[in-house]
Amino acid sequence: MANFFDDFRMEQFNPGGGSTHGAVDFVSDTIHAALIDTGTVDPAIATHQDWANLTAAEIGTDTALTSKTWTIATNVGTFDAADLTFPSVSGATAEELVLFKWSGADATSILIMQWDSTDVTGLAVTPNGGDITVTWNASGIFAV
Repeated sequence: MANFFDDFRMEQFNPGGGSTHGAVDFVSDTIHAALIDTGTVDPAIATHQDWANLTAAEIGTDTALTSKTWTIATNVGTFDAADLTFPSVSGATAEELVLFKWSGADATSILIMQWDSTDVTGLAVTPNGGDITVTWNASGIFAV
């Protein structure tokens, strides 16, 4: 699976917009990251929109991003946050990393973005009970 923002996810950038879950405020909303085993559930662009669709595939425990920033320069918005650590991870191999807006309930926590090994060094990763650290790119997590 390639890395993606699909049409449904792009709606999250439109504050007036089309989404049943509302727009994402990347700084003030609670944004979580999770490791996913695609052998359990392979995220599908057309059908998986909420965190509830992927909870069965989660490896370890999803982690909230901290020190989040959204900056705009030369008509480009860039999202960034502090590097994060998934503590004491065990279980199946994680092939993907996803971001989602945590609403307080799985069924209304909107998926934002997913990455696979084409864009994340270290994926796939086989947990060994130790911590797994995600170091975001120095230029930010993503830019649009």
